[in-house]
Amino acid sequence: QVQLVESGGGLVQAGGSLRLSCAASGRAFSSYGMGWFRQAPGKEREFVATITRTGGITYYADSVNGRVTISRDNAKNTVYLQMNSLKPEDTAVYYCAAVPGGTTYVAPIAYRYWGQGTQVTVSS
Repeated sequence: QVQLVESGGGLVQAGGSLRLSCAASGRAFSSYGMGWFRQAPGKEREFVATITRTGGITYYADSVNGRVTISRDNAKNTVYLQMNSLKPEDTAVYYCAAVPGGTTYVAPIAYRYWGQGTQVTVSS
């Protein structure tokens, strides 16, 4: 089992940057693919980015591609989401999630473990 705790959210002006962190506790963090998702009020939870367990492969939603970078440090049991050129439409609660195995997914239902989320608010 894996416990996930996100941090790094906050209020930022449009065009600014934030770096989200997701600290994992439990066993074998490096055996999990990791993903970031977000959910805005009144909307479905949507995929943002994913990374394989070794960090060798990453994949991004079209809406954030080029502005966001997912990375991980398996020695620190942490996955990161660097977000640049933020827009008001990026405002949402951001969640990290873990899926066991070597494949990553874009569908939230595929992920077994979830953090509690961290709020990101981008002002115009």
